[in-house]
Formats: sequence, C-alpha cells, structure tokens
Amino acid sequence: MPSGKNEWWRDAVIYQVYPRSFSDSDADGIGDIPGILSRVDYLANLGVDAIWISPFYDSPLLDGGYDVSDFRLVDPRLGHVADVEALIHAAHAKSVKLFMDIVPNHTSSAHAWFHEVLNSEPGSPAWDRYVIKEGKGARHEFPPTNWQSVFHGDAWSPLVLANGVKTKYWYLHIFDSSQPDLNWENSQVRAEFEDILKFWFDLGIDGFRIDVAHGLIKDQTFPDIDYDAAREKGLLGAPILSPFWDQDGVHEVYRSWRKIADSYQPPKVFCGETSAPSPERLALYQRPDELHTSFNFHYLRAGFDAIKLKESVDSTLLNHKKVGAPATWVLSNHDIVRHATRLAPGQSDHPTVMPTPDNADRGVARARAATLFTLGLPGSTYLYQGEELGLPEVLDLPGEARQDPVWFRTEGKQIGRDGCRVPLPWSGDVPSYGFSSGENSWLPQPSSWEHLSVQAQESGDTTLNFYRAALAKRREELATGDGELQWRMGEFAIPNDSVLAYRRLHPVSPLTCLMNTTGEMWSAPHSFGTQVVVASGPEVAIVDSGDGEHLVLGPETSVWVRG
Repeated sequence: MPSGKNEWWRDAVIYQVYPRSFSDSDADGIGDIPGILSRVDYLANLGVDAIWISPFYDSPLLDGGYDVSDFRLVDPRLGHVADVEALIHAAHAKSVKLFMDIVPNHTSSAHAWFHEVLNSEPGSPAWDRYVIKEGKGARHEFPPTNWQSVFHGDAWSPLVLANGVKTKYWYLHIFDSSQPDLNWENSQVRAEFEDILKFWFDLGIDGFRIDVAHGLIKDQTFPDIDYDAAREKGLLGAPILSPFWDQDGVHEVYRSWRKIADSYQPPKVFCGETSAPSPERLALYQRPDELHTSFNFHYLRAGFDAIKLKESVDSTLLNHKKVGAPATWVLSNHDIVRHATRLAPGQSDHPTVMPTPDNADRGVARARAATLFTLGLPGSTYLYQGEELGLPEVLDLPGEARQDPVWFRTEGKQIGRDGCRVPLPWSGDVPSYGFSSGENSWLPQPSSWEHLSVQAQESGDTTLNFYRAALAKRREELATGDGELQWRMGEFAIPNDSVLAYRRLHPVSPLTCLMNTTGEMWSAPHSFGTQVVVASGPEVAIVDSGDGEHLVLGPETSVWVRG
C-alpha cells in the first residue's frame, strides 16, 4: 500500500523512459516528448507511480543526451519546453509524478561555458569552471594523472584553444572527451546548478534523478590510481574506489540541494545514481538532509543467485534503516544489459558484461521471477522501458548503426549500451512496430519483435499482463510498500541457496513472497498462506496431498501468497 501523500517516493514504482527510444511523434525515427505525451495513458494503466525521463536537454547527442549543451532548453529534435509542460500536466492529471535527469558532473564541449574556455586565456574565470591541469613532462606532453575514462582510454585531453593554439593544459573528462568535467570547487558552478534545479521545479517537475551523483568532487591532490589493486569495478568499468568517486565533499552539495527541494510544497524529490564501495557508504547519501533515495547497484550484481540476493537485501535494508531511508531496487536501465537476457543461465552476473543469446526463454522466466521478488521488497522500485514486454538485449546490431561512445573509444572491442536502447515495439508486424510512422528508427529493431509488441501482448498470459497484475496487486495489498521484512526459510529448513521466502508484515493481511531459483519443481513443506495473489509463471498451486496443504512452485518462479 502506498505511503503518505508527501512521502510517496518511499515505496513508489518509477518507470524510466529513454526518450529517443520510447515513441516518435513526427516520423523522423527519433523518440520525442510529444511521443511520450501520447503514451501517458499506457503508463498510467501499467500502474506506475512516476515517470523518470532520461535527458532531453539541448545536446549534440554524442552520448545519448548526457552531453548537455544547455540545461534550460529541450533538444529541438525531441520537442520544446512547452511540450514538457504539457507532459507534466498530462501525467499529473493521471496522478503520475514526473522526474527528469540532471547531469551535474560535466557539460557538453558544445556548452557556452566550454566555448568561453576555448576563447580565453589561462587563468580566466571561465577556466576555473572546469577541471583543467598542467600536463606532465618537459613539454607538458603527458596527462596530469593516469586516470582512465569510464568509456576507456585516457580521462584527460589536451586543451587546444579555438584559434588552434595548443596549450600546456589538459582538461578532465571522466566520460567522453566531448564531456568535460565541471569543477565543483567553483562557487559559480554550484550556484548555476541550484538555479537550474529551480527552473525545472518551478515548471512543475516533481524530482530529479542525479546522474553520476557520486562523481562531482575530485580528490584535490589528484593522485595516480593503482589500477592493478583497484579490482572491484563499477557498472561501467571504472574502479569503485578512486579519487574521482564518492569523495566526502559531495555530501555538502546535496545538503544544499535538499534545502531547495524542501522549500517547495509539496517537497521535490531526488534520487541519486550513486555507485559506492559498500552499502554503508551508499546509505550516507540518503541521510535525512541529503538525497531521498539512491540506486542500489549492489542488488544489480546479485544476478539470479539466492545467496547473493539475500545478502544484498539484508545489507541494504540494514544500512538504509540506520539513516531512516527507504531502499531502492532496480534490475535494468539504459546503461546495463537487460535483465531478461542478463539473468539467463550461463551469463555473467556483472550487468555490463555482454552476454550470449543462449537460454532466452529461461532468461525471461527468471526476469519475471526476479521482478516479482523485487516488487515485494520494502522500498521503491525502478522499471526500465520495455522490461514489461520481456524485451531482450539486442546483441547483433551492425557496427554502422552503433552510437555508444564505448563502441568508438574501444574501436569495437566492446559493443557498449546500444542493445538496451533499441526503440520499443508498440504494434504491427514489421519495424518500426508502431514506434514511428516512418519506416526507420534511430537504432534498428529486430525483425523478430512482432510477438513482443504492446499490441501483441494485450491479451493472454503475457509478460505485459504479468507486470500489470503485479503492479496492481502491489498497490492493493496492505503489506507491500515501505515497512518490515521477515525471512521465512528458517521456519521450514529451506536451503538458502535454492528458495527464498520472506513475509511482509501486516496485522490484518500479511503477505509472503517465495522465489524458486532452481531449475526444478519445488514442493514446500507448508502452504505458506491461504491464497495465491500473483505468480510469475503458470506452475504454482496450493495443493492438499492428504497431510495438509502444500505450496508447489515451478522452476525459476516467484509467487506472492496471502498469509
């Protein structure tokens, strides 16, 4: 059951829209804001509480919109500010909140501020807005540190002025060279982003998802990194422990931002994309005067492993409880392999390691099971567009179609994130499957997606209807949402490495969730309840075998049982 009106975010289901790939209104093959507006009813009927839209700012689109050239404009290919206002009003009319991305770590190299750098002398105020350092070596021919870009290669590029003069300086770009890092030690940078927040809040946006929330502050000693020792990697491959991630000074930024959010009625909301080395460090971002929620990437890495999943849930809930914050759960997004593919047997648990197309049916079954297990956990859940259709990762995009900087910076050795960003299929039997009235989309869709379209899944036992049912039951059940969780495996000596069972407590209507992670049918020594509420697959039943009722649970299947 949802939390109170002003704390709706504590147990919300939030649906991520990647705008270029959601719905195209003008037949140019690129999704846009009017396209999202045309699908608000679909999202409301799906049962989500909020929509989070990935960047739609003015941008050269060299990194899917995360290279922003103007934070107060909408990219004209995607719409206009007036379209955003119309979308806000339409969503609110359906009681759906609207989030957007903020990208504070860097700008595009096409941003007016960086143009000022290229047209001014060293030491000018424009230079201090970015992280710019002298190179090493007698002729400053080497970068200031050995830091590597998240997108591979050096994280520094030589600074060449607009007149072609090569300086002795280098600028930092933790991501692509077209994304120079801002200097968050600079007061003008901080003031500018506070003003950007207010601009969109005043327009009616309900909250922001903060991109690379852990990356704004850099260690000002700029030490080199021992990459051999830094074995644990973040989602995109950069070491979690590094001088440009998770520095203590970043919390000062978010304390300031929280004051702005709390000045509105009702208060605005922040969710951080935070990659921290431990659940303890992650929870620091969610102290009462900082961010409301943060993505839980530790849960993403647990795969379909019962032991790892339980450890992640326990650690997350324990550390979030210490700061009074809700947990946040996510299985897919625009940066990682879709979980319908990633969770298939034989795939890597790491969410950015490219899989093989093997065991596709079992991947979807596991994805549905993991989703139902996740939706029952205390806290909020983020869904990524297309997962409600069971969309797989597209693994065979041709090289000439790929657009991710990772593809280009590794010279094709890593295929990058385009496979999870392929436009959605809405209807019809040929590409572009109702995504656009034109024949082509900005990334080509597989010819086999006809049966995965929204239209094709409107009736029957489909993944779309499973999501609709699960989200409806999540709203109806008194025990779901924020609150306590009690593991039940010990009650019946269930091995922790095979079946997970937890109860969501409620004095009137408690709920038990079970997930069978094995490939075999499982018969429980107890019914666990009186009624099956919702299941991820067909092989679920409460049966009476003569010695009492038992729950029978199919392989790689989850179920909610009332009681």
